[in-house]
Amino acid sequence: MASNGVEEAFAVGSVLQAMLTMRSGDNEKKKQAADYLAKFQKSKAAWTTTISILQSSTEAEAQLFAATTLKGKITYDLATQVSEGDLPALRSQILMLLKKYAPGPKPVRVQLCVCLAILAIQMQTWKDVLPTVVSTLGNDVTSHACILDFLRVLPEEVTEGRKITLSEEELTQRTSELLGDNAEQVVQLLINYAQSSTAAATNPQLFDCISSWLREVPVGVVVNSPLMSAVLHGVANDNSLLAAADCLTVICRETKEVDDNRDTIALLLPRLLELRPRIQALVDEEDTEGFKAITRVFAEAGESWALLVAREPQHFRPIVDCLLECCARDKDKDVLHYTFNFWYELKQYLTLEHYIEARVQLVDVFAQLVDILLKQLEYPASDDPNNVDLFDGDREQEEKFREFRHHMGDTLKDSCEVMGVSACLTKVYDAIKLWQEKFGGLASPTSVPHWQSLEAPLFAMRAMGRMVDNADSSVLPQIFPLLVQIPVSNEKLRFAAIMVFGRYTEWTAAHPEFLEPQFQYIVSSFQSDSQEILRAAAQSFKYFCTDCKSLLSQQVIQLQVFYDGILDKLPMPSKEEVTEGVAVVLGVQKPEEIYSLLKLYCDPLINRLMVKANQATDEKSKVDLADHINLLTNFAQYVVPYIPSGQENPSVKYWQEVFPILSTILDNFISFIPICERVCRCWRNMVISYRTAITPLLGPLANKLAEGFAASKQGCFLWATSAVLREFSEDREHVEDGITDNIYVFFEAQATSVLRTMSDIKPIDLPDVIEDFYRLLIDALLYYPTKLIPSPLFTPIFQAAISALSLEKQEPVSAALHYIRDLLTYGGPNPATSSDALGTSGAQLRQIVKQLLLEQGGALIKQTMAGMMFTFPSDCFADGSGVLLHMFQLLPQETAAWVESTIQMLPAGTVTPVEANRLLGKIREKLSGSDSDRRQIRILMQDFTNTYRRRYVAPRDGLGQLEATQFHFSG
Repeated sequence: MASNGVEEAFAVGSVLQAMLTMRSGDNEKKKQAADYLAKFQKSKAAWTTTISILQSSTEAEAQLFAATTLKGKITYDLATQVSEGDLPALRSQILMLLKKYAPGPKPVRVQLCVCLAILAIQMQTWKDVLPTVVSTLGNDVTSHACILDFLRVLPEEVTEGRKITLSEEELTQRTSELLGDNAEQVVQLLINYAQSSTAAATNPQLFDCISSWLREVPVGVVVNSPLMSAVLHGVANDNSLLAAADCLTVICRETKEVDDNRDTIALLLPRLLELRPRIQALVDEEDTEGFKAITRVFAEAGESWALLVAREPQHFRPIVDCLLECCARDKDKDVLHYTFNFWYELKQYLTLEHYIEARVQLVDVFAQLVDILLKQLEYPASDDPNNVDLFDGDREQEEKFREFRHHMGDTLKDSCEVMGVSACLTKVYDAIKLWQEKFGGLASPTSVPHWQSLEAPLFAMRAMGRMVDNADSSVLPQIFPLLVQIPVSNEKLRFAAIMVFGRYTEWTAAHPEFLEPQFQYIVSSFQSDSQEILRAAAQSFKYFCTDCKSLLSQQVIQLQVFYDGILDKLPMPSKEEVTEGVAVVLGVQKPEEIYSLLKLYCDPLINRLMVKANQATDEKSKVDLADHINLLTNFAQYVVPYIPSGQENPSVKYWQEVFPILSTILDNFISFIPICERVCRCWRNMVISYRTAITPLLGPLANKLAEGFAASKQGCFLWATSAVLREFSEDREHVEDGITDNIYVFFEAQATSVLRTMSDIKPIDLPDVIEDFYRLLIDALLYYPTKLIPSPLFTPIFQAAISALSLEKQEPVSAALHYIRDLLTYGGPNPATSSDALGTSGAQLRQIVKQLLLEQGGALIKQTMAGMMFTFPSDCFADGSGVLLHMFQLLPQETAAWVESTIQMLPAGTVTPVEANRLLGKIREKLSGSDSDRRQIRILMQDFTNTYRRRYVAPRDGLGQLEATQFHFSG
């Protein structure tokens, strides 16, 4: 193993002083103290120092730090820093410390219990864990809290045992010894404790313990024992209500496999129903936390037994009624969300044909639920009918309420599926009519009384939009004439009406007689000064244009006048939405009209663009210019007429005129990244939209992309290049061979330029370029394998990819790994490009790839393992292990040797010879087996690297021999 230097000494006083420094305001000293404490926590000296602090310190913060450090040492360093012969002494010290801290402080006591539990898992020779702990701690009242804490954390720590350096077999055996073999004894211990005194029977720790052991103890054992009565008694007691309710929730959850737990559920159901009076009592007492707890119990029972509710609706109806009562009594919207998942689960069953009878019996429940939700959707009431700020300026509370309403909207959709959309919409219609009858006559241009009770059904209608069949004509024809009369003086109401119109555009497209009044309502809303109304109007306008584009196509000239008139007053996101809308309408016009219409719509945009370009001197104005380019991109995306091959495309004809203007803007702002990105995005969309019809622009476009990357070193030019490469690949129709060859030459020039850049600049300073480069290379490898793999660039591209694996950012590492994984397929029988497409070249490519791997495989394995152990973001682990697996499949013996070599490079003391030999032995065993055995090597490597990563962080002075070498390119 690689040496890691002489260990620093850590005196108790120095450690305590560093802790005091962490409280100071001096950031530089705090950083030094943090570095010192981090080194201390990984040192061998930390064992004796932490125990010494725990034995002598009187300060709670120091005690907790020491206990937490000791937990980390036992979790990650026990196997490498403590000999097996010293384990009994360590156990005795922890037991003595537990006895000392049994009275408290509780956080320290709990951490010490966790220490003991983790030690028990790893100390495989310790067979009498429970008797030892109980007898050592004694039978006095203060010790009971300590024993209960230990019993609670033991199953949790065993379940999380993958962070401990035991093999799967050892962990399975230890789980059986610590949990399975002790389950019966623990249940009896808890029964004895619960019956020992009144205080014990309502001790929250007791219920926490029961919850923890329900992972191991069959739920039927608990339900049939005196513990069940203790839990129910605890729910009735104010001091233990929360813990007992949580325990009861876990009990219900453990009966989710209903067919296996019918007898248990039969006992539980009547006991749960006895708790129903607690709902009203807790509401009357204004005990919010208690109300939440009891609702969670019923919600968990409902979720777990939803299948039984569908099978036996009459028998389980009382549970459903309990949940309905919780919803109805929830005046402050504290508990409603706990029930959402139950209504969803129940809906999933009731909408099956098999449970149609239950659906009929329970439809009234969902009807009541809709009534409750319509009321709960209302904004808070206000004495001032003109007040729309109902949260006293608390934007966070208002945002939470809005988010909560959207969740209620999902439950409304569930109700729609059970009741039928017409029944739900009828309730909405009735609510609107009721408001009209009671308050409609009192509304004025300046005041709308009780607008909350009108806005809520509008929101509900919006939520149900996706559920409505476009052919439906039962209720909506009665509602829409009412909606266009919604008073515009109230911002909330107008917003709600606009959003409803936008949600029902598909229905309106099928019922064109309703289009004009709705569309005019939207268009007139653009005259509002409210930014929220403008945003809503822009969004709905886009939906109208998208879904009713054929109906609006006759208004294309009028739309341009409207578009040009309102564009400048809109915020940028709304500009994009409105632009997308008119572009979609433009896209359905006759091909012969496209060119003139593009000029009509886009020439004013180009004029604005040039004015903005001339005035863009500061960052804000440059960003505005960049955003304005995006508006043109919408037209390139959506105005794509069908033109037979060989004929001039009118859209391309127009973009040829615009191209020099965009090129000039790019040249003038080449150092401003957002403008580079927007221009590249526009060009990329042109290539994707018009495909080979873009050929007239291909030459100048390729030149600008090459010049752009050379001048700016920005990845967006590579991103745009990938679209060209893909659309003009060898397997595309209507592409001349000469064009394909020229495109590949263009690609190689771009790749050479990138490799030179990667040679001059460290990967950490090029994350975006690396990501876009390897995304481009994935396409090049797929579409041009017979050109790329024999190319002189193939090896340096691979070496650069290995260098990129040293990054800690997900996107570039992921792109490099994806490229490597695709490349590795060409070394085997199933390349990413089909074998038929490769033809006779397949064998030659396979040989080139294998030769590359023989030369560079050691570096690849080293960097991949270093990434998985130290630097890879979590999302890259699967691809990293995929690379390792593929290497074992292609070069099994060589890869095993490279893995062994990499392990030898790890810092001294971080992996024991036993661990290393165990891993290498298992790899050799799997390699000698079948192909499925070889696939298990991937799991072995994942387990090893994950365990290592959890135990150690990357050394502050670098990775030593595992450090990535700087990529150099001389081409």
